[in-house]
Amino acid sequence: MAARIFQRPKNAMQSGRANTDRWILEFEPAEAKKPDPLTGWAGSGDTRQQVQLFFPDAVAATAYAVKYGIAARIEQTPPRRLKIQAYADNFR
Repeated sequence: MAARIFQRPKNAMQSGRANTDRWILEFEPAEAKKPDPLTGWAGSGDTRQQVQLFFPDAVAATAYAVKYGIAARIEQTPPRRLKIQAYADNFR
């Protein structure tokens, strides 16, 4: 049972950073999704893909994974790069 621990990045379409401070433990898929012959929808028998666990920091998420024997890897959030420019630069 493998999982990844990550922080949700800021939405590029909005200026707010809501829900970006929480860390998420998400299980990796155990089997590939396949199309349903009747409806054509993609699905699998793996129900762990539906589970997301939220933690206040990476340490708490790692401690949970160690306690329950989950092989988890931590994905660090890339640093925010601000592009500082003046409004007048749009017209050059």
